[in-house]
Amino acid sequence: MEPTMRKPRDFDAALKTLTEKTKALKENKRKQLGDLIVATGADAIDIETLAGALIAAVQSTETAQKQTWKKAGAEFFRKAKAAQSADASQPESTQASDSLFAPSRSGAGKN
Repeated sequence: MEPTMRKPRDFDAALKTLTEKTKALKENKRKQLGDLIVATGADAIDIETLAGALIAAVQSTETAQKQTWKKAGAEFFRKAKAAQSADASQPESTQASDSLFAPSRSGAGKN
């Protein structure tokens, strides 16, 4: 019985494919973060204040504060999902946006 040789893998092509997938995932994440900023109304805040608030959130070690923020975020997404469900039940001609987030602003992120 003759040993069969396997075809060598094209590592360069596989690496290129993975690099392209990584780039696409990063771009999708950037778009989603931008959508989130707009959906929450945070685009109305000046960029320095928004950056400072995000830095404070990242650096915060207060568990109670983080839980409060997490609950508020979860509520935001629940409302957004409910709004999308309501939009989906309307005829296509009356639907607002196909965004990932609800187009209405419930005052979240306002000063």
